[in-house]
Amino acid sequence: VQLVESGGGLVQPGGSLRLSCVASGFSFSSYNMRWYRQVPGKERELVAVISVGGSSTNYADSVKGRFTISRDNAKNTVYLQMDSLQPDDTGVYYCNVRLIATVWGQGTQVTVSS
Repeated sequence: VQLVESGGGLVQPGGSLRLSCVASGFSFSSYNMRWYRQVPGKERELVAVISVGGSSTNYADSVKGRFTISRDNAKNTVYLQMDSLQPDDTGVYYCNVRLIATVWGQGTQVTVSS
């Protein structure tokens, strides 16, 4: 079982990034998928959740209206479109799936700074 995130980087405030997470080793289309983020010294924060078919999504209050989670089950990939980025969005972003055990990717760094 593996989750591999990509798409992070340095962006100016107000900019956009699109994160991707490619999954392998399990039946991707059968599981809800999540994006978390972590800032040094703070607990990992749930950012967004998407249901197995993609019809249901939920977001942290801090990102509602700015971030969009989506998935492509044919490509075993979950995405996080991040718009209107702010410095407080800086952190390492992880995708996550809850199988018998919880699986995490290695994370991708997002830095929002001018």
